[in-house]
Amino acid sequence: MPTIFEIFGLRFFFFSGEHTPIHVHVVKGDDDAKIAIMPEIKLVYNNGLKVGDLKKALQLAEMYKLEIIEAWNKYFDENGNN
Repeated sequence: MPTIFEIFGLRFFFFSGEHTPIHVHVVKGDDDAKIAIMPEIKLVYNNGLKVGDLKKALQLAEMYKLEIIEAWNKYFDENGNN
């Protein structure tokens, strides 16, 4: 489960056997959400993240979109997955 970054207690990661389109999972405590990165930043689902945390997560996904894409591509290119 490669972690991309953690900010404000929100951990952004993807699973090692992920599939396209590029997306991230965000966890805080026992709550989680999935955010599509490509083709656009979009909430896929929210499983308990509070409104404020979800808003931050979406903003951070937008701010770090290029870094997320780079981390995804690097991981899957190096590991032959996806």
